[in-house]
Amino acid sequence: MGNIITLTTDFGLKDHYVGVMKGVMLSVNENARPVDITHCIDSHDIRAASFVIGNSYRYFPAKTVHLVVVDPGVGSERRPVAVLADGHFFVGPDNGVFSSVIRSCEDFRAREIKNLDYCLKEISSTFHGRDIFAPVAAHLSLGVPFSEIGPQIKDPEILPRDGYSVTGNEIRGTVVYTDKFGNLVTSIPTEAVGNGAGASVTVGGKRIAGISESYSSAETGEILAVGGSGGYIEISVNQGRACDVFGEEPPEVIIVEEKN
Repeated sequence: MGNIITLTTDFGLKDHYVGVMKGVMLSVNENARPVDITHCIDSHDIRAASFVIGNSYRYFPAKTVHLVVVDPGVGSERRPVAVLADGHFFVGPDNGVFSSVIRSCEDFRAREIKNLDYCLKEISSTFHGRDIFAPVAAHLSLGVPFSEIGPQIKDPEILPRDGYSVTGNEIRGTVVYTDKFGNLVTSIPTEAVGNGAGASVTVGGKRIAGISESYSSAETGEILAVGGSGGYIEISVNQGRACDVFGEEPPEVIIVEEKN
């Protein structure tokens, strides 16, 4: 199972970048098994990349290598890193893309990528995904000892937590991610709401009665709150797009009031 390498980027599908990275990986490990998680992260959206990899990696076998390239600071002094957490390897820029992974694990190890033997001979200042991250990921998939990647670091970049607060029977959270269907994923865990059916959700001045079990629980075009597959409350529109209702800049605070 150690040959699996997942890819999460903001490169899109128009250009050759993703294909070139796969070519580099296969040149290092001809038995590598690249798996695309997504290449449609919004450009430079580090927080979204962290959300996606944090909600994806645990569904892969142990020893999978996860390559994440959302790297607005490419060519700057930001560090290239490899992380070992929860039995998985992660490779990418040290800019917060692994925040969700690191926070979810009791123990992790991180190393700055310094051993150029595992990189391409020529390293550009604009495409570290090809020149550093892809070959390092491929070498890790071959079983190269993690300790050989570079020196250990104790302070990987971690983004501020998108949390939620509870005051009495009121829970406040934020929108942390918008998916392809326009669903607004909040920072409020579904399990934090004890009585979903008896709760009310207020967002952007609109009140939603109860937390539904599925998207089809509401009429077509109706706004609803639902416990999403990732374990967080989502604001959705049945067969519509909640992000269009609330705008591209959705309300910062979602209020969930659980009735006694």
